[in-house]
Amino acid sequence: MSTALALSEYESLAELRYQLRRFLHFSEQAARNKGLEPQQHQLMLALKGLPRGIPPAIGELADRLQIQHHSTVELVNRLASRGLVRRSRRASDRREVSLSLTSQGERLLGELSLHHKAELCIQGPALVTALERAMQRRKNSAGVRSTVPSEKLRRTGKHVKI
Repeated sequence: MSTALALSEYESLAELRYQLRRFLHFSEQAARNKGLEPQQHQLMLALKGLPRGIPPAIGELADRLQIQHHSTVELVNRLASRGLVRRSRRASDRREVSLSLTSQGERLLGELSLHHKAELCIQGPALVTALERAMQRRKNSAGVRSTVPSEKLRRTGKHVKI
């Protein structure tokens, strides 16, 4: 079984990367237009969008943003100094800090999120098409598909080889 990609697979991966960058560029510009750095907006969105039961802590946000703990602390410091994020000590353990958006932060994030949803209505179809094309399975020379999607794949992102 060949491990090399066909030219069409490189093209579909490149198109997916292009469509992702287009949306990310929009997002970065939208944040800057509101006076935020893109990572500040990302932190606010990650904070607001945390799944229920996940504590709003620096470590969790660092993981969700895929940045270092100290970088997350600096982002929180900047957002707190602008009155967009607040820190509070947890009642159960005073050593732990919990984060939340202020009403001003909620308002700003709400405006940005409405713009993002509208932009997804415009750019989304091309992004979805590029993603679907990049995920298409290739048949090998014997006409057998090289990977099989499964429910587990959709939930975990893991591939099942045959």
